[in-house]
Amino acid sequence: MPSERLSVVVTRRLPEVVETRLMELFDVKLREDDTPMTRAELIEAIQDCDVLVPTLTDDIDAGLIGQAGERLKLIANYGAGFDHIDVNTARQRGILVSNTPGVVTDDTADMTMALILGVTRGIPRGLSAMSSGEWNGWSPTAFLGGRIGGRRLGILGMGRIGQAVARRARAFGMQIHYHNRRRLRPEIEQPLEATYWESLDQMVARMDVISVNCPHTPSTFHLMNARRLKLMKPSAVIVNTSRGEVIDENALTRMLATGDIAGAGLDVYERGAEANPKLRELDNVVMLPHMGSATVEGRMEMGEKVIINIKTFADGHRPPDQVVPAML
Repeated sequence: MPSERLSVVVTRRLPEVVETRLMELFDVKLREDDTPMTRAELIEAIQDCDVLVPTLTDDIDAGLIGQAGERLKLIANYGAGFDHIDVNTARQRGILVSNTPGVVTDDTADMTMALILGVTRGIPRGLSAMSSGEWNGWSPTAFLGGRIGGRRLGILGMGRIGQAVARRARAFGMQIHYHNRRRLRPEIEQPLEATYWESLDQMVARMDVISVNCPHTPSTFHLMNARRLKLMKPSAVIVNTSRGEVIDENALTRMLATGDIAGAGLDVYERGAEANPKLRELDNVVMLPHMGSATVEGRMEMGEKVIINIKTFADGHRPPDQVVPAML
């Protein structure tokens, strides 16, 4: 009976086919417009639903969870990252948390390579010259960038996405290096001809390109701080498609402006949509609006995982993508 269906609240507009399928399976309240819910709207939502489907734009902190009604038993996040959710507080309240890992791995890795190429080849300068009508023809010394083949790529965080970046970069002829909490198994490391660095400082000082692919956790906040950024070679570039909080954005901006770092490709920013305005003034920075995972296919697969997590929970089982303490 319809009254027995789980009550689900979705905080943002999702692809139409995902919303339609949710409506078919559950008692769903959809978002009318594609704006983040206010704090008051989130509090109202969690007081009388069984399942909340938030996104990374929703701050599901301890204070908010503390105001949840007794019905709320699952937070089915639409996205792989869950640093915007206080998972420990949720667990203490008996609320499960799930996410959507793996589905945007290739999309994000593709965008990482696009940013590496964009920065090293100076693609924005070419785009600007064409759009402004300033280009007068080919010249042997115009728009000179650098070749990425043979460069050393240091990957910070060798999980699913980091490994996908490594596979792509290897095909471009880059030399793969990485720093991770744990060294990869030989059967993963050897095909990539990847070199493991236990010391992040030592790796950073020797790389031509740094790719940030680790999640944002208390231990990775400002992992690339001012001191560590200064270890980079002046000819090196840094790319971030993970979480903006991993890099000290103000320090990075200063060093890009002074030429202490050659360039940066950024898809994420420390304060969300409020990127440091000085970054926009620099011609050695490629800036994107957090679109690393923005493919039709990826968004659809994320929705499918959300539905599977909720449906499995509704059937009395633990969601297959439940966030567990070992992941924190």
